[in-house]
Order: sequence, then structure tokens, then C-alpha cells
Amino acid sequence: MKIAVAGAHGQVARRLVRQLVAGGDEVVGLVRNPDHVADVEADGARAAVVDLESAGVEEVAAALEGATAVVFAAGAGAGSGTERKDTVDRAAAVLLADAAQAAGAGRYVLVSSTGVDSVRDGATPDGVDEVFVAYLRAKLAAEDELLARAARGAFELAVLRPGALTDSPGTGRVALERSLPRGEVSRDDVAAVLVALLRATDLPAGEEGLVLELVGGDEPVDAAVSRALVPAPAA
Repeated sequence: MKIAVAGAHGQVARRLVRQLVAGGDEVVGLVRNPDHVADVEADGARAAVVDLESAGVEEVAAALEGATAVVFAAGAGAGSGTERKDTVDRAAAVLLADAAQAAGAGRYVLVSSTGVDSVRDGATPDGVDEVFVAYLRAKLAAEDELLARAARGAFELAVLRPGALTDSPGTGRVALERSLPRGEVSRDDVAAVLVALLRATDLPAGEEGLVLELVGGDEPVDAAVSRALVPAPAA
């Protein structure tokens, strides 16, 4: 496959790129900062300098040319304010969707976050600062927009909500469910789950989409993803 990774210099994204390349996939890594090109190329990807906060759909679509799948792993990052939570974590994710549709990429994997449901319908969780609330709202808005598009047949979609990220070595074993208690997960294992979602034969269709929460656990990654792809029984 040819896979485009937005935010390719991020900590999860770099692990993802290396795992994809090791498995024989072709990867183009989208980065905003030209200084990050060398690192992305060292990971085995072709780097494309594209600022998702200012680029147009045509520019992004050109960088995605030939890609069968895209991954949004970008983020405004620590130290950014509420405005950039929206322009990156929501608007850039939607721009990537526009470009993916224009370029004909058939699968989109969104790296989101646990806790987004706590801000649904305008709720404000207790004990959470305004910047993190803005982050959760931006992630939720991106999820909802992409799920609506997937329901209309724009692309296959998987939304992955990892728990608190750690730099511990990956174990290759996770807990992956539609809803989970809060927990931690290593960045290595997040990347491994993303790889499995990208390589899965089919993602479930339908209005509910595929939204999965991820923490460390006991089930091998491939088995967890295969089980998660089985459609939930009708209520």
C-alpha cells in the first residue's frame, strides 16, 4: 500500500512510519516544518512539506497522490492555545478528509483521544482546564464530521482513541473496545494497532462507524483488531 501520514514527525507517527516501511508499505509523511524532513526520510518515508493550517485542498491532494489510505496523526501539541486546538485538531483533520476524497484515498484513520465524549452536547468536565477542553471539543468535532462522511460512503473510516500515552516498550498486547475505562498505552502499541487497521481487509460500514478506545491489555494486537472489526450486534 501507499499510505500518507499527516503529522509524520510526531512520536506515534514516527513509530507508525517505521513499522509500515518495515512491512513493505510505501509512505509519504506530511510535515509542516522543513527541518523535520531529514527525520521523516530517515524513518523510510518520502517527506512532503505541507502546512495543514494554511494549505488548500489541491495542495494537500497533490501530496496524497496515489495513496490508498491516510492517517491523521497531527496535533497542535503541548503549549498551544485554544485557537490552534481547533485549527489543527479539527480543521486540519477535515482538510485532510477533503484532500483524501479529491485524491481518491479510500481509507482514513483518525488518531483521536479518550475523553472526547465528556464534552459532547457542550458539556464541560470538572477539573479540566480550558485548553484541554478545547482539544477534546476539536477532536470530537473532527470525529463527528468524518463519521458523517463515512456514512455517506466517502471513505472507510477508523477512529482510534488511545489512552494516556507512554514511552514504555510495546508489548504487542492491548485492550481494544468501543468503550474502556481510562488507562495507559505505549506509543509502540498505538502504532501497531494503526498498522493493523490500515491493513485490515474491510472496515465496518454504517452510520455508527468504527470508533475504538485503546489501552494496554492482554490481547495480541492482530487478534484485538480482528475482533473489533466484527460489527456490533443490533440493539
